[in-house]
Amino acid sequence: MQEYEFTLKFSLGDEATDPESYSERLAEAGCDDALIGIGQQGRIAFNFNREADTALSAVCSAIQNIKSVIPDATLIEATPDFVGISDIADILGYSRQNIRKLMLNHRGSFPAPIHEGKSAIWHLSNVLTWFKDRKDYPVDELLFDVTQAAMQLNIAKENLYLDPVVNTRIHAMLS
Repeated sequence: MQEYEFTLKFSLGDEATDPESYSERLAEAGCDDALIGIGQQGRIAFNFNREADTALSAVCSAIQNIKSVIPDATLIEATPDFVGISDIADILGYSRQNIRKLMLNHRGSFPAPIHEGKSAIWHLSNVLTWFKDRKDYPVDELLFDVTQAAMQLNIAKENLYLDPVVNTRIHAMLS
């Protein structure tokens, strides 16, 4: 068993409901290993430190516990996943400038961002994979595992919005 740290952010089905009203029931349902954040109306977030055999098991069991108390809650995001250059630097313990230099010097192999614009965004798992493959940069295995689980969950969640016909066509083009 390992202890995985991750955050799950949900939208509440009924925005008028006080998220604090769920606290006790969530603890009874198995979320006693999470700090609950209720700062934004209609939203609730859980910062877990959960023991499990795998990161995916930890994340999935947390979602099941939450949904058993708040069945109409909709997952917004699992983290750590989406990161900018400053986030990457903070997580890996390097300066922002150092990370930017690595990206520029390794344009052909550094992962492409999932969003380019004023601020680029990457899946942290892809960035950590690049660092692991280089072997010059140590990567925390538990962090790596939880980023993979969070990325897969976020991608699967967004995939639910795809029209099946469009999804089939896209898969055919990308295969």
